[in-house]
Amino acid sequence: MTIADPWAQPTPAGAYDDLLARALPLTRRQKPWEPSDGRLPALFVSHGAPPTLDEPQWLNDLFEWAQTMPKPRAIVIVSAHWENAPAAISASAAGTPLVYDFGGFHPRYYTLRYDTPDATDLARRLAGVLGAQGQEVHQHTDRGLDHGAYIPLMAMYPDADVPVLQVSMPSQDPADLLRLGERLRELRDEGVLVIGSGFMTHSFAAMRDPRLFGHVDAFDTWAAEMAHAGDVDALMGYLDRAPGARIAHPTADHYVPLLLTMGAAHDPSTTRTVFERFVFSNHIRSFTVD
Repeated sequence: MTIADPWAQPTPAGAYDDLLARALPLTRRQKPWEPSDGRLPALFVSHGAPPTLDEPQWLNDLFEWAQTMPKPRAIVIVSAHWENAPAAISASAAGTPLVYDFGGFHPRYYTLRYDTPDATDLARRLAGVLGAQGQEVHQHTDRGLDHGAYIPLMAMYPDADVPVLQVSMPSQDPADLLRLGERLRELRDEGVLVIGSGFMTHSFAAMRDPRLFGHVDAFDTWAAEMAHAGDVDALMGYLDRAPGARIAHPTADHYVPLLLTMGAAHDPSTTRTVFERFVFSNHIRSFTVD
């Protein structure tokens, strides 16, 4: 079996260009969140690499998902690609440059922009939430969103009209991410969308060797069953409990944002899969939870 090079794209970000033409008129008419709408869900998004912008179905999945909710007042996102202890906050100035934290791709991916509005008010609120127990919270003045944050948001909110801040992972310990999610939970009642951005399976070995597909399939099935059941303890102990865990996630960085989402949930048993497909030899299952 020959696996095509997933990075070889004839028109880099061409599918994203097509999405913009169709989606911008719709997102500009999207109903803004109001207190009467109640709290927004917490999300786990499989974000993908920059060539996600070449996957029409993936982009459409993300955009249609966002359209099922009122447009949030703001977004707080935790990505697999920023670890800093204690938890830190990205820059809040409008139009802060993005972090192109990847290599070896077509030059166009390094010219992408996602100029979100000023998020100063959100930064103050976040600093209050994260520092409520006397913990020092550092806000970077020049660190923008990394691709784990802006790639999915470019599809979900393509007009870049929602204030966004990224919070760092304090570590790759599932318990730390769960606690961080618990601290962010109250923001959901204020029209803030809380997102954990990772990847349901993240195995470069499977991309090279299709004989490993069974391991990532087994892990995806297990993770879905545990998440749908709201079994947070099992999800935290994934290395000892999940089949194929060390192949599906040789490092924890793309898995633990799921625990951020579960920590931000009011009722983990309400978790449901929004979409699931097999892309780049991995699973892109994504969840919503109340």
